[in-house]
Amino acid sequence: MEDKLHFNSKTIHGGQAPDKAYGSVMPPIYQTSTYAQTTPGGHKGFEYSRTHNPTRQALEKSLASIESGQFGFAFGSGLAAMDAVLKLLKPGDEIISTNDLYGGSYRLFTKIFEDFGLKFHFVGMDNLQNITDNITNETKLIWVETPTNPMMNIIDVKAVSAIAKKHNILLAVDNTFASPYIQQPLKLGADIVMHSATKYLAGHSDVVLGALVVNKTDLAERIGFIQNASGAICGPMDSFLTLRGIKTLHVRMHRHCENAETIAHFLKNHPKIETVFWPGFETHENHDVAKAQMNGFGGMLSFTTKGANYEAAIKIVERLNLFTLAESLGGVESLAGHPASMTHASIPKEVREKSGVVDALIRLSVGIEDVRDLIADLEQAIG
Repeated sequence: MEDKLHFNSKTIHGGQAPDKAYGSVMPPIYQTSTYAQTTPGGHKGFEYSRTHNPTRQALEKSLASIESGQFGFAFGSGLAAMDAVLKLLKPGDEIISTNDLYGGSYRLFTKIFEDFGLKFHFVGMDNLQNITDNITNETKLIWVETPTNPMMNIIDVKAVSAIAKKHNILLAVDNTFASPYIQQPLKLGADIVMHSATKYLAGHSDVVLGALVVNKTDLAERIGFIQNASGAICGPMDSFLTLRGIKTLHVRMHRHCENAETIAHFLKNHPKIETVFWPGFETHENHDVAKAQMNGFGGMLSFTTKGANYEAAIKIVERLNLFTLAESLGGVESLAGHPASMTHASIPKEVREKSGVVDALIRLSVGIEDVRDLIADLEQAIG
């Protein structure tokens, strides 16, 4: 039956069933570290909560369902999930990554895993030739982020998948900005989908959690081993909160997209705004790809003001009232950030500016408030 469910139903029912003990509609929070056994090795499927926990298992089944995958894995953070993917590799392996990506991802790649012998190539993936030019016999993973953070670049997942399969390379897609409501990379040919579930999946700025979803049994077994052996799992309370957030993902994302579209057009027509980066514009690079692989254009956008510099951008974000100046994204409340000094500060200035992350750039995570109030806040802040 579940395979026949539409997405909006999967967010509520996907992988879920009433609790067997008392028929609880929501899975209980199993706040336990261990489980009683009747004889050594004789248990009811659970022996230690690092390995399995019923609440986390309920979340993982939901994650798999909404991403149209077979196997879901929940971690303590999005970076912990990425860490598990990179542990599939060995020293000497090479990774081709998006050049415009979250600063924490760049830091994990260059400050941690380069020291363990992995080699990274950061390229603009809007031009597929940049990928093929960097493939060697040692290339084992292509890491895609689309839309990218914070420039909103769109990467053709289906086209990259064709390249990856031709060369027998794993393809992982960070789907955090889009969410499964908008984009499902496994259907486009990806091997691994990653989420910072802290963002749109949980949706209420009260959880830090990461997720991976895959279809292949052998890949799932390897990730499951790493998850258990390395231990970067999430707790039952965070699992419960994220599962609760997923149940309203479809209605929240609809409003996020609607509000972001209105604000994108408002900013584009504002006399003091230079450029707005939002994939819904026909002039946006790879807009046609976005239309083909996405169900909507998301709740994220970035912009610069005319003649703006670092100081001008800082003044705008400091003057905002309804938009909260804060890290992160994807919550019901609207957030504003200055990537150069916040989310992407760990990337060297000369590196981030090559991908467009200049000092004047402001990033917005558009929430689900009344869009008229959000526009009024932007008007007063821009001046």
